This record gives sequence, structure tokens and C-alpha cells, in this order.
Amino acid sequence: MAVTDIEPPYTDPYKLEYPDYFGNRISIPEDNLTTKQGVFLGRMLFYETKLSSNKTISCASCHQQKLAFTDGKAFSLGVNNVPTKRSSMSLANLLWVRNFFWDGRAKGLEEQAKFPLNDPHEMGAYLDKAAKELQKTKEYPPLFRDAFGTAEITSDKITKAIAQFERTLISANSNYDKYLRGEYKPTKQELNGMELFMNSPQPEKNSRGANCAQCHGTPKMYMELFHNNGLDEEPKDIGREEQTGMANDRGRFRVATLRNIALTAPYMHDGRFKSLDEVLDHYNEHIKPSKSLSISLKGSSNNLNGKNLGLTANEKSDVIAFLEMLTDSTFINDPKFSNPHLKRIK
Repeated sequence: MAVTDIEPPYTDPYKLEYPDYFGNRISIPEDNLTTKQGVFLGRMLFYETKLSSNKTISCASCHQQKLAFTDGKAFSLGVNNVPTKRSSMSLANLLWVRNFFWDGRAKGLEEQAKFPLNDPHEMGAYLDKAAKELQKTKEYPPLFRDAFGTAEITSDKITKAIAQFERTLISANSNYDKYLRGEYKPTKQELNGMELFMNSPQPEKNSRGANCAQCHGTPKMYMELFHNNGLDEEPKDIGREEQTGMANDRGRFRVATLRNIALTAPYMHDGRFKSLDEVLDHYNEHIKPSKSLSISLKGSSNNLNGKNLGLTANEKSDVIAFLEMLTDSTFINDPKFSNPHLKRIK
């Protein structure tokens, strides 16, 4: 074995920068520390169509930077044009996530990456063959040596590198962040929307709220929870129950981040809502009762003995104005998240 193959690979740590209010409960496995070399390799692989069986699909096909790493579709199409079961989720701020996919079936980013790569309909179950093909290229063996200390390319190293890159996809420079830093003065409408967003209705105290913070009330705009948010009385997609076998998890799905939410339509696990107006209408007027409906949505109303949430049209517009504050133009235009292959072609 050559000397270069046994040198410690983690020589250039990647500095992950994020605001203090995001907290330090991050998730990085000890056997896949984040390095500059690993992140660059992961970025190359994230945009690499050679990882798919027909050489046309990459991770970026379903996770486009301009759409906050979603794809604008209810269901994505893979190598054989078969629609995915659920909508592509945004990849923003995955550094803090423990359970991935809408049903939480993957316990880490490394495991998460294996699912689409090994799916016959998404990327063609081509991961092992792709590793052998990349081994034959001129550019990839040196990149793997830089990242992992050996030029041998394996499926495990591919998913580790992609996970390293995805951990760097931090969105923290929206107008909401600037407001939290004292650098942005929200409009009256945005402030009212923010107050509604954060508050739960208390009609007996004449205090109005949109009840959003029950699931999205942290600066990262999500909580590590699974909820049945009243989409269906009898869901066609049973969601989390598929993983746990528990009836109480029927129709429960992971709480998605609301960061960059104005860019990530259509909404919900099945993309049923085309706009934020439709989403607000759902929570305001169309919650479907079921045994597994989340407690926070039961009986919540701005009106005494009300049958629904009861926001006014102006209040719904105010909430949407606040949600639009979560758009991070820096994140969707950051060159360090962009396709590195395009620069090589030019």
C-alpha cells in the first residue's frame, strides 16, 4: 500500500457557519467528519449524472438550488419516468435533522442518500455499478483520495461524500434572520403575520393566532416531529405508520421546514396544494377529523366555540407576508452550492 493511502484523510476541516439561535444539536457521525475535500467531492457527486443508470439523473434533478433544493413538482420523475411516491423535500438545514424522508425511515444523511441511489425508479439502482465506472475516470480517484485517504471508490464513500455536502446547505440569511440580527425592519403586515404565526388562538382572552408555531415555532421553522395535519379522514398514504406499524401514526408525516417556503410549491407530501393561499385555506377551514389528527389542530379556533381556525382574509395575507420573509436569496444563489461541472464545461 502506498504511503498516501494510509495518511489521515481529515486534514482540512470544513467550518460550518450558522447562527447561535439554530442551536448546536447538530448531527455529524464520527466516521464522516465534514472536510473541505469531502464537501467538494460531495458537491461533484450531487450534480453527477453518472450515478444514474441512464446517465441523465442526478441528486440535483429533484433538488434544484433555485427552488431551495426542491423541484417544483408534486412527484418527481426518475430514470424510467415513474413518479415518486412523495414530493421532494427541501434540503435546507439538514445538519440538525435526525430522521429523513416524509416518513422518517432514514436515520442519517448517509443512509438517506442510499434510498434514491438504490431505487430502480429514481436513479436506477445503479450505485455499485456507478462506483466502478467512476473508478475508471481520471478526475474522481484523486478526489476520493483527497477526501478519504485512498483512491478506491465505493458506494459507501459516495454516500458519505454526498452527505458531507448536504450538511453545508445552511439557509440563514433571510429577512427573518436579518430581523433577528437587528438588520431588517419588518413591515406592519409582516409583523402582524409573525405575531399570528407564533400565537395560538385564545378567543376567551381576545388573543388571535394562526397556530403555526406548534409545529414550526423554532428559528429553523420546523420541529423533529411527525404530525397528521388533517389532510384526509382516511389517507391513501399512511405515512409514518408504514415505518412504525402503529395506528396512531396513520397519516403522520415529518414536519417540513418553512424556510424558503415561497419557493418550494407545491406543498404537502403529495403536492396537493399549489400555493400558500391554498395551504392557509386548508388550516383555516378544511381540517379533516381522524383518530390520529394531531392534538394541536383539534378544536383550535379564534372564535368562541368555533368550528374552524377562523382567520380573516387579511390575517391569512399577513401570515403569508411573514412566510415570504423566510426566503433566503443568498442560499439559492450561493456559488458554493452550485453545479461545479458547469464551470468545467465553460
